[in-house]
Amino acid sequence: MVDHARARRLSKRISQIVADALEHEVKDPRLKMVTITDTRVTGDLREATVYYTVLGETVEADPDTAGVAAALASATGVLRTKVGAGTGIRHTPSLAFVLDQVPDEARRMEELLARTRESDAEVARLAATASPAGEADPYRVPREPADPE
Repeated sequence: MVDHARARRLSKRISQIVADALEHEVKDPRLKMVTITDTRVTGDLREATVYYTVLGETVEADPDTAGVAAALASATGVLRTKVGAGTGIRHTPSLAFVLDQVPDEARRMEELLARTRESDAEVARLAATASPAGEADPYRVPREPADPE
């Protein structure tokens, strides 16, 4: 039977252990700008997927995601050992590292929203100076009845 609360607690603990190990114990310089964003553990607690992001040195510089993925792959054994020692569970889950796409998607959505705001401002500017295409009062006025004299 799956205990979802236990899986959530274990995933949170694994995130903390991996982040701490990357910061203090793993000496690979490619991993200095890695941030652990989330961890998901399967219901049987056998496999853990660790999501990470890589921050660039500057906004314009793209981070070396391939180098980071290779460094994480080479450090998986050490990190799994740390997770096993830090959690104290019978079976240490296998670790899989996945690049988190949420920051890229959030950046793309922000760009789309900025473009939409610019388009709305352009439409509002054009509407402010627009004039009606037809008469000033486009509605029909009822005719006055003729005098029956």
